[in-house]
Amino acid sequence: MTGLIFHLIPHTHWDREWYLPRAALQARLVAVTGDLIERLQAQPAYRSFLLDGQTVLVEDYLRACPDREGDLRTLVKTGRLQVGPWYVLPDEQIPSGEGLVRNLLLGAADAERLGGRLDVLYSPDAFGHPAAWPTLAREFGIRYGVVWRGLGGETGQERDLYRWRGLDDKEVLLWHLPRAGYEIGAALPADAERLFAAWAPVRGALVQRATGKHVPVFIGADHHGAHPDVPRLRDLLAELDPQSAFRVSRLDEFFQAAADGAKPSPLAGELRWSYRYAWTLQGVHGTRAPLKRRYSAAELALARVAEPLAALARRAGGRDRRPVLELAWRALVRCQFHDAIAGCAADDVARAVESRLTSVEALSGEVVRGSVHDLVHHDPDAARGRAASPSPTLVIWNPAARPRRGVMIADVTLFRRDVLVGPRGDRVPREGQGYRPFALATSDGHTVPVQLLDRRIGTERLDAAHHYPDQDEVDEVRIAFRSPTVPGLGLASAGLAAGATGARGTRPPGEGALVKGRSLVNHWIEVAIEPTGALTLHDRRSGQRFTDLLRIEDGGDAGDTYTYCPPKGDRLFRSARPIKVGRLAAGPLVAALEARFEIGRRVGIRLVAILYADSPMVRCILDIDNQAAWHRLRARSPVGLPGAAAVAGTAFGSVARPPIAVDPVDFPLETPVRTAPAHGFVAAASGARGIALLAPGFFEYEWTSRGDLLVTLLRAVGELSRGDLSTRPGHAGWPTSTPLAQCPGRTRVELAIAPVSEAELDRGDALPSLWEDAFLPLRGFWLRDALDLAPTPVDIALEGSGLVLSAVKPAQQGSPLVLRCYNATDRKTAGAWRFGESVKSAHRVRADERESVALVLEGRGKTVRFVAEPHEVVTILVT
Repeated sequence: MTGLIFHLIPHTHWDREWYLPRAALQARLVAVTGDLIERLQAQPAYRSFLLDGQTVLVEDYLRACPDREGDLRTLVKTGRLQVGPWYVLPDEQIPSGEGLVRNLLLGAADAERLGGRLDVLYSPDAFGHPAAWPTLAREFGIRYGVVWRGLGGETGQERDLYRWRGLDDKEVLLWHLPRAGYEIGAALPADAERLFAAWAPVRGALVQRATGKHVPVFIGADHHGAHPDVPRLRDLLAELDPQSAFRVSRLDEFFQAAADGAKPSPLAGELRWSYRYAWTLQGVHGTRAPLKRRYSAAELALARVAEPLAALARRAGGRDRRPVLELAWRALVRCQFHDAIAGCAADDVARAVESRLTSVEALSGEVVRGSVHDLVHHDPDAARGRAASPSPTLVIWNPAARPRRGVMIADVTLFRRDVLVGPRGDRVPREGQGYRPFALATSDGHTVPVQLLDRRIGTERLDAAHHYPDQDEVDEVRIAFRSPTVPGLGLASAGLAAGATGARGTRPPGEGALVKGRSLVNHWIEVAIEPTGALTLHDRRSGQRFTDLLRIEDGGDAGDTYTYCPPKGDRLFRSARPIKVGRLAAGPLVAALEARFEIGRRVGIRLVAILYADSPMVRCILDIDNQAAWHRLRARSPVGLPGAAAVAGTAFGSVARPPIAVDPVDFPLETPVRTAPAHGFVAAASGARGIALLAPGFFEYEWTSRGDLLVTLLRAVGELSRGDLSTRPGHAGWPTSTPLAQCPGRTRVELAIAPVSEAELDRGDALPSLWEDAFLPLRGFWLRDALDLAPTPVDIALEGSGLVLSAVKPAQQGSPLVLRCYNATDRKTAGAWRFGESVKSAHRVRADERESVALVLEGRGKTVRFVAEPHEVVTILVT
């Protein structure tokens, strides 16, 4: 081909932490970035440099060299240095959709402060991409994108330019990196004698895929400094190939040129299959599974508890906690870096991620504590200074945007005695009664019986801004009770009524939960623990019966942190007798059984099955004590729907995936995995028969052609990369021992199982509602030092078939409250936000909180209506 225009894109790909810890790579980044600044300043013809699409690199550099901030700002403002749009280059399938939005919000804010953002969603090395990727880009005003893994090698994927359509029909113009990826031009020398031999294969690989006359040439590689002389390289290439033109371009300049008259190939859906083109590396989804679960728990607590409470408290006149929320989000998003959260990194990196998550948990906890105090007008300092006895109060909060009531669990503490800290002097420790039987007394005068679930002696510290902490010995008491109706995102409160009877006998037996031998029974379902430690579930409404659910099985794993590989002659161990079964709770509100057993390679299992009186699902806790290495532990659940597709939660929606059954001989580069990523749930149903398995956040599953659903509990491997795998010949990373990736010791897995129908799957919002009830239930905050609380009236409800709440947060700028939902169906939906108290204004915006369009307020400011197109994300600002 002649008449081509090659756009030279100088760049580096900087894994912030990988086979070395962040500090080591930061030290190298300082040297590389310093040299880059001087090179760009000295060579005007070196027009631009792409700093890997993530602003965290600028942050890391300026921590060491704050005096160079002015130089960086000048280069960014003049387009010489391209930064963003991400804060960090994430794994795009492990964080939730909201986690990815926060990543881009931070990147946009950083880039704006520096002088301008790269308006290309640049994802050069992520291990696959969700179907919502085009939607995410357009929600931030981005129309172009670059990817590598997850696409290529199949019929119809021979070209380099695509029009990728998201589930909501929003599109991006996508350039697909060649087989060699982002480093295709890294070895091009600015030397006339050597250039011809180097350029010929690069040109051939690029031209054979070219859709149009504009072709980018990425010049850079992992942790590489800037090419020493791109202007001379351009001139030499022009002499070598006079029928083509060569430019040093910004990445957005290439897209602007390529978009003119381009005829890209159509593309839709998630990108997770490039096994004949480039390593897809989907095996990372089971690696360091406990770390991924902890990340998901921290993200859930921040996005759906701390952030909403902070937003509601600020709206009620409380403190602005956005600075602390930003600290928490930055720490959390720094865990999203693809090698770090994927687990294919050195153990030092995993320890650093754990440390960041500890910080996130602490920051979130402080935001929650302070926000609850603001919302109920609780002043710990005033409580210390008053002579009146406190009125211990349980504050109940509903994290869902719909009214809810029913069985909930809460923890309360009852004072036993002071724990004196420091020299005792003449201080006399107070003593109290501790636990006595009690009920709850609601603010409207009703008495609510409770079921005692657990009681033990512990300590509690009460903090106040102007006093030393008050440390007490207390009875820690866990109770279950039927909560009265709490409005969407609203509050209720209850005090203690001493000497009242428990919950037994307050409802007809058919409305309770009870234990029958090894079975748990309520009105909806019956669950039994089998002799193997698995569960049998009987749906009493439909008559459907499921057996052998969550059967634990353990097989070998000879792979590495990137790739599962079954060992030769592998033997599969399955849970079997003997098991020990005990009763933990007898009902009538909560019934629970536990089973203990061991399996295979020195792995201890404790299964707790929990049934609420008013719920059609069984909640499960798996406590695992892993003392074995080089194995994969999973839980299998036969659903009995062979040939069906499984529906899995993903960013801003769900995706239906059929079973994977391939011949490895057809994929010599990398054997396709049978597993897949999921967020929140995976389910399969046909007619009245179906099962949904729910989890708090991210997990890996497999759906088989026989209709079995397997969930990965952990993968235990001890090497970052191995070069001798039959499932992926060659090293995917630098060989490093990773003993912590064997996941030694104790870990906990929370799950829930519910029978579902095909109609419920089609509704779109049924599974997200079940998930909320399981993992974002009505939540109790115990204030033992409360005095005269006055909870703020809050009532915010989302209405509309198929609409799912995604976020409630403070606006990035100003005082508005941000409400975000998405349409989980293929149908256009009329939606509404309804408020208990009037709002002043409402504007529809993108996820980046820009492009504002005013909405009409109805019902004296208590209703905001909108229309959600199929699978559309809807963000509304209200004041």
